[in-house]
Amino acid sequence: MNIVTTAKSTLYSTAFVSAVVLLPSLSGAYADAPPEKAVVAVKYLNYQDSQSGDTDITQGMSRDRIGVNALTFSGKVPVAGKWLIGGTFVEDSVTGASPAYHSSGFASSSGEHDTSSGASGELRHAGDLAVTRYFQRGSLTGGLNYSRESDYISRGCSLQGTLSTEDRNSTITLGVAFNNDSIDLGRPNVVASKRHDVMEKKQVFSGLIGLTQVVSKNDIVQVNAGYSKGHGFYTDPYKDPDVRPGKREMFTLLARWNHHFDSTEGTARLAYRYYSDTFGIRAHTLEAEYVQPLHRGWTLTPLLRLYSQSEADFYIATNTASPSDPTPVPPGTEYYSEDQRLGAFGAVTLGMKISKDLGKGWQADVKYEHYRQRQDWTVSGHGDPGVATFNARSIQVGISREI
Repeated sequence: MNIVTTAKSTLYSTAFVSAVVLLPSLSGAYADAPPEKAVVAVKYLNYQDSQSGDTDITQGMSRDRIGVNALTFSGKVPVAGKWLIGGTFVEDSVTGASPAYHSSGFASSSGEHDTSSGASGELRHAGDLAVTRYFQRGSLTGGLNYSRESDYISRGCSLQGTLSTEDRNSTITLGVAFNNDSIDLGRPNVVASKRHDVMEKKQVFSGLIGLTQVVSKNDIVQVNAGYSKGHGFYTDPYKDPDVRPGKREMFTLLARWNHHFDSTEGTARLAYRYYSDTFGIRAHTLEAEYVQPLHRGWTLTPLLRLYSQSEADFYIATNTASPSDPTPVPPGTEYYSEDQRLGAFGAVTLGMKISKDLGKGWQADVKYEHYRQRQDWTVSGHGDPGVATFNARSIQVGISREI
């Protein structure tokens, strides 16, 4: 379960939903049959982010921003040895607000400007359903997903197939997905200058091709290439100024490698992801985790994730002359945004997951992650110096049972 660091997370995450739905896991990409038992699970996640001032503009500033509480119910049921039915239901609540332009907006104390956006107490419900048919050398999965909050509705569908060689050492994956979103710009908590009292639309088509290869008894590698093309409303109505293109194309390349160590019975998982889009953003993600089983059913999984992105072509840097106000837009500029999430920055995530086999099919786990983002951590080293350091932490607790 992932929580995006913004009160209106779906405004930015929906463009990636189709690609995420299509990405197969490394462990299950070459499975030839559904699990023998049904599995039910419950997870709870608590998330909190904050800004800390360590730039010339935001010195001494520290403030909690977004808080999220999410509860997830999921289950998978094998049917007749050839089918698998799985579903997930999520309810999450978001409290707090993010800056209306950039993090430096919090520097204002005069009360003359409304420097925050998004409403407190936002509630979202989401769910998905997937049905998989297993064949002798492959599988076919169809899925539906739905998400609803006060001003945003997302509907999607996906279809994914796998085909393995006779020796089961190689598996090819092909998938397609479609998302159709509706954005209500007439909600009271939308920036006043952006209210149109209409429902905007956005549609995203996605495709994926991947190869999973068993290299040895201890090594599995996977390479996936994804492409998405969307059109419709990409402008963020909670940011001002903000006008974005009505089309966006996205490309992702993902490489994974799992290596099992016989001496420790542990498994190292390495992944690299490259992302680019027609907004001008180029991003790199490097992730490493190590799964170490211990005595009496305990398992430890430390995690390290490094991230860097370049800024969008139409990103406008912080207004250093008046940090609490939006940056003046040059006359004749067609697209522009001061949203810091479109700027150049780098980030580091450290995490640890502890799980315990409780016996009789029960398993429990606790996961903690801490995320820190700075503008000068980008690969190029040239981020917006006026944007404050961003921090986030998440705690996830789960329990599951095989039936």
